[in-house]
Amino acid sequence: MACNISLGRLEGCKDTVGGLSAIYFINFGEATFVPDGTNDEIVKSVAEDSPKPSIYKYDLRGTSNFDQSLTSSRDNGTTFAEQTLTVSLKKQDATTHKEVKLLAYGRPHVIVEDNNGDFWVMAEEFGADLSATTSSGSAMGDKSGYELTFTANERRLARKYESTAGIATDFTIVNGI
Repeated sequence: MACNISLGRLEGCKDTVGGLSAIYFINFGEATFVPDGTNDEIVKSVAEDSPKPSIYKYDLRGTSNFDQSLTSSRDNGTTFAEQTLTVSLKKQDATTHKEVKLLAYGRPHVIVEDNNGDFWVMAEEFGADLSATTSSGSAMGDKSGYELTFTANERRLARKYESTAGIATDFTIVNGI
């Protein structure tokens, strides 16, 4: 296997923005992601069985972020990516309590939609684990809500998800309340 770099990188244009607009959860194993055939870093979903798998959409506003760290060990001959998604949800309710519990019990795949309209597949191969905190704040103006931190250790950085007809073609989108 060749491990030599193959391209340089020019300084990009200043035409992107930061932040996340939505996240989508897929129950572990209900979808398989495969390279699009021309670029190993772009994937599409292939449902294991019909009908299309459900994908659960959470709209985001504010301080949520998606970070990745690539770590290599010369001594061990290993490289892996640690993916961390931090989500801030406003307002507590019984329905969200239940869904947060289910997200913690499972190990979902996550598709992260950024504010540039790009979709990234987090926890593609092994699923994500959740640590959650609920807080009611201490003053009337403090946030009452959830802080969710999803972590995944994967073989590679998150791959870009592309679908010519859109994500709704590959999945049945289930919106929240």
